[in-house]
Amino acid sequence: MRLSQYYLPTLKEDPKEAEIASHRLMLRAGMIKQTSSGIYVWLPLGLRVLKKIEEIVRKEQNASGAHEILMPTIQSADLWKESGRYDAYGKEMLRISDRADREMLYGPTNEEMITDIFRSHIKSYKSLPQNLYHIQWKFRDEIRPRFGVMRGREFLMKDNYSFDLTKADAVHSYQKMYLAYLRTFAAMGIQAIPMKADTGPIGGDMSHEFIVLAETGESDVFVDKAWMDADLTGDGIDYNNRAKLDNFYQALTSMYAATDEKHDPDNAPDNLIHTRGIEVGHIFNFGTKYSEAMNAKVQDQNGDMVTVEMGSYGIGVSRLVGAIIEANHDDDGIKWPEAVAPFSVGIINLKPSDRDCTEACNDLYTKLEKAGLEVLLDDTEDRGGTKFANMDLIGIPWQVVIGPKGLEQGTVELKKRATGEKKEVTLDSILEMLSGEAK
Repeated sequence: MRLSQYYLPTLKEDPKEAEIASHRLMLRAGMIKQTSSGIYVWLPLGLRVLKKIEEIVRKEQNASGAHEILMPTIQSADLWKESGRYDAYGKEMLRISDRADREMLYGPTNEEMITDIFRSHIKSYKSLPQNLYHIQWKFRDEIRPRFGVMRGREFLMKDNYSFDLTKADAVHSYQKMYLAYLRTFAAMGIQAIPMKADTGPIGGDMSHEFIVLAETGESDVFVDKAWMDADLTGDGIDYNNRAKLDNFYQALTSMYAATDEKHDPDNAPDNLIHTRGIEVGHIFNFGTKYSEAMNAKVQDQNGDMVTVEMGSYGIGVSRLVGAIIEANHDDDGIKWPEAVAPFSVGIINLKPSDRDCTEACNDLYTKLEKAGLEVLLDDTEDRGGTKFANMDLIGIPWQVVIGPKGLEQGTVELKKRATGEKKEVTLDSILEMLSGEAK
């Protein structure tokens, strides 16, 4: 992508309404634009990141055996009345009526709808287990939306729901999602630590929040230092190997990790890290709360009708964009992990009016794109200082600076955004270096 042809409305000054780093940087980097309180347009740069996060989430959900569907944003109020949550949910739910005066709502979550989908088609234990997910926009009318996409009213979420015949099967489904979440966040280049949590209005008896450690986080967290060296990907564990998966789950859940609400100083270890964190995922096992209320049953091996066991698992896809920035930024801007960066490489043409400089930039741009890298070429007439500042602001992992003086020596400057390290390298070697580093 050539910057001269790209829609990237960056800002020099910090917006007054932005209270935290991610909100400030997303506005300044031209990733989002607010249209009303807690609701944002995702501009081209922001959408690229959002889509990358979405694909990582989707890949691991599919690997775990979950099946993707797509449920509508608008739901019938009848389903929520059937479960008993319609009146109990509160003002966060946006209630509406269609032209026939049917009561509808903009879905804040999907337990009722997915239970109805399940009960309409699954009648026998032979069709279990089932795990269905979708990635869809949701709306919750927060009383005080703030912090940009971290606490907006409209947000993109991955939510999925498991259906099992027995409690033991449901625990296995829960552990599969526990592992899937760890692998998902690791693939994004971030560490998210699972912490026991309250189930809240969702209900249930087993729940974990996945927390990204960040000093600018929204809540206090207390974590055993052993988490810093723990294997959070379950390397070598198959999702369907119950014994190995259970051992992995038990080993991790034996290490201390708690939010402020759950922290117990009397039982905490000595080697404790006290910092702040951001919730990016939440998983629940809620048994038969919804299946009982909505009569979701299957016939078991003995011909008896059994109420299915259920679980619910959410990842804040749009919220993750803000959380990743909170954990990866400095005074100059964003420092994207390579897996979610909008572009892998940024090329800065220091002098577009110089023919040799422009030819070198164009040639490298073409070669890198052919090698499968995503490249942003700053071919604008802006000053060098402005170009450097913008490239640091938007956080592309690798920057290549090409200018007339360096070309005379056959070199270009290569900068790694994460560390700020710079080095002079030959133009001939840059393709091989970046193909290995940034891919």
